[in-house]
Amino acid sequence: MSRRWIGLAVLLLVLVGLATMLMSLRSGRATGEPRVTGPEEQRTLVETAWVQVAPIAETVTAVGSLDANESILIRPEVAGLITRIHFQEGQSVETGTLLLELDDSEFQAQAAQAAAQERIARLTYERLKRLGINQTTIVPAQQLDEAWSLLQAAEANRLLYQMRLKKTKIRAPFAGTVGLRRVSPGDYVQPGQDVVNLEDLRTLKIDFKVPETYLSRLALGQHVTLSTDAYPDRTFSGEVYAVDPRVEATNRAVHVRARMQNEDGRLRPGLFATAALLLASRNEALLVPEDVVVYQLNKTFAYRVVNGSVHLTEITLGQRAHGRVQVVSGLQQADMVVRAGHHKLKDGARVVMAQ
Repeated sequence: MSRRWIGLAVLLLVLVGLATMLMSLRSGRATGEPRVTGPEEQRTLVETAWVQVAPIAETVTAVGSLDANESILIRPEVAGLITRIHFQEGQSVETGTLLLELDDSEFQAQAAQAAAQERIARLTYERLKRLGINQTTIVPAQQLDEAWSLLQAAEANRLLYQMRLKKTKIRAPFAGTVGLRRVSPGDYVQPGQDVVNLEDLRTLKIDFKVPETYLSRLALGQHVTLSTDAYPDRTFSGEVYAVDPRVEATNRAVHVRARMQNEDGRLRPGLFATAALLLASRNEALLVPEDVVVYQLNKTFAYRVVNGSVHLTEITLGQRAHGRVQVVSGLQQADMVVRAGHHKLKDGARVVMAQ
């Protein structure tokens, strides 16, 4: 009898529990409480961006140092005492401008002596020649030949001393700007001694190297954009005018030389510069922000948003410029991609876009 009552009591408790749960569910729906959603309905908040079409330049970047179009150290060819210096440091000079003079008194005397010896040799030769023509005296042919040889030697000696005399006046071989002089009036200089540097600053050159993989795409006249730390807010334009025909075996690079106009004189030889060589330009390139790219297993992907879901799509990248990167394949114009919130996503996840 007791077991029967116990069974009835348990059944009654179960019925009361079910009734309570049913009433609780109805009460929750009536008061508008939120429903607990399943995992398939959960959405992740993300930031998105559109794939845009815009022009982009395909460039290769290298570093190098600027050089003057022409640059030399002025050095005397003969020894002598400096008597006058005709230039000011930092002065612009034209071709042929007299820069300095050496004491030429000794060379003047030597040139005068050589000229006198030439006159004597010429008179001797002409006198012997006239005697032979007039037949007043028999002049042996050997004697006439010796007189001619002495005349030629005297003439050469005169030209030699005239040339040495000319070298006592040192002139600018091209137009440019003189630097800081290393000598003073009264200094005795030796042949080859440094006097002052001369730089042609109106045109500058830059040498840089690009990988051999770009060899087939190099051409004379290609545009080069230069940037320097000295002028961080300004760029300078130039063009390629020479490409070394030999590829360096040590680093498999091609030596390229470009030049640019420097009329305002802002740039100086020796400045470190970054050169961006324009290989090609595209007017309609697909561009996305760089933070769109997801790197996985040495590949590049992007989360493409379609109807509220994301699809992990492999993409191929091209050029980068100003925080954006070119997409060569994998995306199309006006595709929407995720640019923030990647770490919370997986392929097929449901998302909601941040306002």
